[in-house]
Order: sequence, then structure tokens, then C-alpha cells
Amino acid sequence: MAADYSRWSPEPRDFKAMLKKLSHEQILQVLSEGLCSYCEEVIESRVNNLNLIQRRVDEMALSNVNVAESSAVFLRGNSSDDVISPKRKLNADADSDSYTPSPRAGDSTNSGRSKRFVSASSTPVNNKQPVSDLSNFEIKLNDGPSRSVVGDDLVEDQKEFTRFSQVGRRKDFVHYENVNEKQINVLKGLELHTNVFNPDEQKEMVELVYSLQRMGQKRQLRARTYSEPRKWMRGKGRVTIQFGCCYNYAVDKNGNPPGIVRDEEVDPLPPLFKKMIKRMVRWHVLPTSCVPDSCIVNIYDEGDCIPPHIDHHDFVRPFCTVSFLAECKILFGTTLKIINPGEFSGPFSLPLPLGSVLIFNGNGADVAKHCVPSVPAKRISITFRKMDVRKWPYRYTPDPELVGIERLVPPPSSDSSRNRHHGKNDKLPKSENKVFSNEDDFPPLGKSTSSSRRSRR
Repeated sequence: MAADYSRWSPEPRDFKAMLKKLSHEQILQVLSEGLCSYCEEVIESRVNNLNLIQRRVDEMALSNVNVAESSAVFLRGNSSDDVISPKRKLNADADSDSYTPSPRAGDSTNSGRSKRFVSASSTPVNNKQPVSDLSNFEIKLNDGPSRSVVGDDLVEDQKEFTRFSQVGRRKDFVHYENVNEKQINVLKGLELHTNVFNPDEQKEMVELVYSLQRMGQKRQLRARTYSEPRKWMRGKGRVTIQFGCCYNYAVDKNGNPPGIVRDEEVDPLPPLFKKMIKRMVRWHVLPTSCVPDSCIVNIYDEGDCIPPHIDHHDFVRPFCTVSFLAECKILFGTTLKIINPGEFSGPFSLPLPLGSVLIFNGNGADVAKHCVPSVPAKRISITFRKMDVRKWPYRYTPDPELVGIERLVPPPSSDSSRNRHHGKNDKLPKSENKVFSNEDDFPPLGKSTSSSRRSRR
């Protein structure tokens, strides 16, 4: 039954007075009534943001601080930053879910303090289960141009610059094969960025993935979001969780071909995944012209694999994959051989460090096939991709949070020499680009010099 708002219908001129009489919970209930769970969380965070601004304004007024300037800082800030919603630890209870997906047709789910409705046709949910909190999982460093005005003495953007400078970047992969009677570098376009996500952040992401897996097992995600096939043979049956769009690996029972299924819906990207995307764009891992709007989470048990393939062109290039839990190798080549179930051979093998991001582009995405042989231990990967606009699901709308992300620009005073050196590998003669072997370490950004390269020889 819809809430009765008749007692909250004063004349327009009394609107401010009416708001002052409402409690925090009442305001949230009025603003979020009938919205999906994600929109409810956005409304709640904005109301909390306004409350925080007012408290800061009051404090600054007492201290004779420039109120207008400080308020503007908060208004420019990301509503999901730690300043507004401090990190809360994940409840260890297996029933504690960290992400509330968009409701299925006919459903409405609860979020925060606002009112919820659950369709009688949906799977029953334990009423004692803790309320899902989208701020449980957060990347602590800034993912936008705003600065933190409270907290540690070291300004947040300076922390970000420090982390940014420690990212390892390798773009010199070389393996020549005969393609159409020409010798070409089939790995051109591959990039490996290491130390993009630190161990604490990796832990947050893994916890979120396991929480999403529990939700999928309880049928709390959309039907095509979560897939856990029966393990009928070695290497087959890894768990997948899709966000943003429904992707068919093969012809499905309805006759839909491989690719994006435009008339199927899956859940939207969780907030933490959007923070990961912002991080990768800001830290020059992904270009601003190709911001991902979908992803597939792969949960491998020991022995699971991904067979040789080239990613479907319903997704534009570049795309990327992030690695968690256990290091594994990925194979590349125009011809990859299947030896046994889950066992493959290929001419080029690349280890994927934890917290690293592998970029697929150019020949590395479209000429060379790739595969992941049976993994030696439990592993998680998240592949982020941008849909071709011509293949958007019929009900898809772009996420405004992923529009207009700006790249991080290091301070010129301390990083001017580093900036001049950044990207130098791309302009080196071919002989210089070959000095790295497949087993080389990945130096932090700006730390690899020509003298160090000569010493490696």
C-alpha cells in the first residue's frame, strides 16, 4: 500500500517550513518512494551530503571560516567518497549482502531507511538479514577531481599521485607470426598495468564478488545476471556474473546467437565496480574515449579454464581484465592448440599478477586469440568492456557517473621530468622495445631509464 502523504501537502510557499518539520527518515521515505534500490541509495547519500554540508557550515561559521568556499568543495565532491559515507566493515555473516541489484519486473527492494516492497512472486528474503549498504565496499583513494577537506594531514589527491606514480606499465610485447603472408606483431596493442589495486582494495573487491555470488545462489539477482553451470567435465562450469548487458557465449535456448542479447536485462554495475572504472580511466590505464559500461565476473575453481577465443565485436576496443586471488598465465597466438580438457598450448605466455590490469587492443585483441589454461587455485577475474552503441540493450541508458571522467594530471613541480619520460617506450626504436623479456619485472611509472635498460642487456 502506498504511503499517505496527504498530511505533507502544504502550500508551496510553506515548503521550507514543511521540510524543517520532517525527520531525516521521513524526508528519505518521501524522496525515495517507488524508486529502484540504486536510486534510493543515491537519494540517501545526497540527503546525507546536505546534512554534512550544513554541519560543516555551522562549524565554519563559528570559526569565522569562509563558508561559501568550503561548502562549494563539498558540493563538488563525489557523494560516495569516504568524507560522506565512511567505510563500514563487511558483516562476516554469510547472509550479509553488500549490493542490492535493480529489482526484477514487479519487484521493489529495500535500501537504507526507505520503504520497500517485495513482489509475491519473488524469492523470499530473510527479514533478519542486515540491510544492504552500497557503501560497504569502497576504494579509499579519490576517484574524481574532488579533494578531501577532512581526515589525514596528507591531502587525498597527494596520496593518489603517490599511488599513481607506483603503477607499473608495460606496452612492449612482441611476438611475430605470419598472417596473410606478412610477418606482424600479433601482440601489438597489449598493455599490462601492475599495482593498480593494492591488497586491501583487492580484498574489498573479492569480498564483494563472494557476496554477489551468494546473492546469485539465492536468486536475488536477475536470472541472466548469474550463471553457475554444472561442472560436467574438467575446465567446464566456472561461475559468471554479468552486469550492464546480457552476453551469450553461444546460441541460447531461445535461438539468440553469440553476442549481446538486446531484449534481455541484467543488473547494473555495482558502485564499487564503477569506482574501479573511474580509477582505471583516471590513472591512464584506460582511455577516456572508451569507458567501460559492462563487465563479466569470472569465478574459477581449481582446474577451471577459458578456451581459445577472440572477444566478440559487440564490444569496442580496448577492453581489460583485472586479476584477483591467484596468479595465472594467459596464452596468446593466432593458433592455440587444445591438448586435453583445460590444457592448451600457445607461442606466448604472460603471467597476470594480482591487482593488475591487462589491456586488450589492436592485434592483441583482434588478431591473436587468447585463453586461460586450467588455473592452479581459486581465482577471480573481472573483464570490463564498452558496448558498441548499436548493440545497446533496448532498455539501456548510459550511467551519468561514468560520463566526463578526467585523467589525473600530476603536479608539474615534482613530476615534470616524469611526465616527459612517460610513454617514452612507445616512441623507442624497435630494437629498444625488445629489451624486455617475458619474465621482466614491471618498474613503477617513470622509474625505467635508458641506462637501466642498457644495464639489463
